[in-house]
Amino acid sequence: MNSPLLFLVFNRPEKTRTVFECIRRERPPRLYVAADGPRKERAGEEELCREVREIAVAVDWPCELKTLFRSGNLGCGSAVSGAIDWFFSHEEEGIILEDDILADPSFFRFCDELLERFRDEERIMTITGDYFNRNGHGGDESYYFSRYPHMWGWATWKRAWKHYDFGMSRWPELKASGWLERKGGEYRGFAEYWTAMFDRTHTGEIDTWDYQWFYSCWLRDGLTATPSRNLCRNIGFGEDATHTKSRSEWRSKLTLQVMEFPLRHPGRLQRDVNADGWLDRNLYKPHSPLYKKIRRGMGLLRLRIKGVFDVQASRKMGG
Repeated sequence: MNSPLLFLVFNRPEKTRTVFECIRRERPPRLYVAADGPRKERAGEEELCREVREIAVAVDWPCELKTLFRSGNLGCGSAVSGAIDWFFSHEEEGIILEDDILADPSFFRFCDELLERFRDEERIMTITGDYFNRNGHGGDESYYFSRYPHMWGWATWKRAWKHYDFGMSRWPELKASGWLERKGGEYRGFAEYWTAMFDRTHTGEIDTWDYQWFYSCWLRDGLTATPSRNLCRNIGFGEDATHTKSRSEWRSKLTLQVMEFPLRHPGRLQRDVNADGWLDRNLYKPHSPLYKKIRRGMGLLRLRIKGVFDVQASRKMGG
């Protein structure tokens, strides 16, 4: 690979080791490792963070290594967005991987080629390695253009990231103007879903950085180059994850696929409305009050069942 790479890590040694081996195989010329600091209230986390950092800097190939290791904990939102700011204070473009994102080798070449191809195309804001529709995209092109800047393995340019707005400063004004309704067109669920997400992000209820990137890209009508097959897989689903806690979610079962070269480029710089519509209906869909009530009830039921088993196990141990 030719591009520099930012590796975002925290407190999961085994996942970090798996992803680092993927990076090590590709031998990036410049590697940036950023790590948030341990939380004081979490026993043992300082040791986990120390182990992760040792794994992530074990470079044994010709490479320029830079690190950003936080002593205190900033949280997901500020730590990740700050690390990307730091990355682009040194680089004009690059690839970004988190500690739970496993990439096929063809992902790196895919990013290399498109970073160069669209370097000066202002409307292309990002390149992703994610393709979620297991039915396949159809058509002959290797990739298409989407409004969704998915980030389970992605790449972008400094010229695009400079538009990132962590505080979503214009959101109250845009919300009142019907901006999302116009973005969603005839699909009313689009505005309903994203209004809820942007409200919670803007108020700080969700500690994240990625919804702000969606918002920032959409403000500029930005497009994402999206592969017609899935080149990255999130291996981080589980209780130790910040957001992807459910192992049963269908995205946790996506498999890695291989991009074929040479790339077959789309003929026009135009959003694939049908592909985005599938995401609207299957991934970013608002849920009815009844659905939410059932989910809450199932969650409480699981906790009660777990409590019963914990009590029984405790009695057996005591006996």
